[in-house]
Amino acid sequence: MSAVANPATVAECLRVGAGFSQGDRNWIVEQFATLDARLAAFHADATELEVSVKDRDSRGQKVTLECWIAGRQKIVTTSAEEDLRAALNDARDDLRRRLNDAKTRQEPRHNKHVREIGQPAQRTGEPAGDVDPARADAETA
Repeated sequence: MSAVANPATVAECLRVGAGFSQGDRNWIVEQFATLDARLAAFHADATELEVSVKDRDSRGQKVTLECWIAGRQKIVTTSAEEDLRAALNDARDDLRRRLNDAKTRQEPRHNKHVREIGQPAQRTGEPAGDVDPARADAETA
C-alpha cells in the first residue's frame, strides 16, 4: 500500500454535530483515537467525520457517526446505548469494522497465496499456458 502524504486523523477530520458542543470535541477525539490507524490510509483533505447525538442524556438517546471518504460510499453507524461514552465507543467500533470490511472488499482474494506459489499453470512439471508444449518438453529433456 502506498503511503499517504497527508494522512487523515480523527483530530483533523472530526466535526461535532447536534447535541455536542465544541467543548466536547477534545474528549470525543480521545475516545476515537483508535480510528487513526484505519484512517491513515486516506488523505485528510478527502476524509470527513461527523458525530451527533439525539436526545442526549435521556433514555432514548441515539449517537450517529458519519464518515465520508472521497470515492467511497458514505458510512453511517449508530448506537442507542444509554451511557454516552459506551454509545460513542460502540459507534466507533462499528465504523472501524466497516472500514476494514470495505478495505477487504477492494483487495484481491488470496493475493499473497498467488504471489508465493505462482499461477496454477506455472507449477513445476506443467507447461505454462503461453509456452508451446513441444518446446517445454525440449527444455526439460
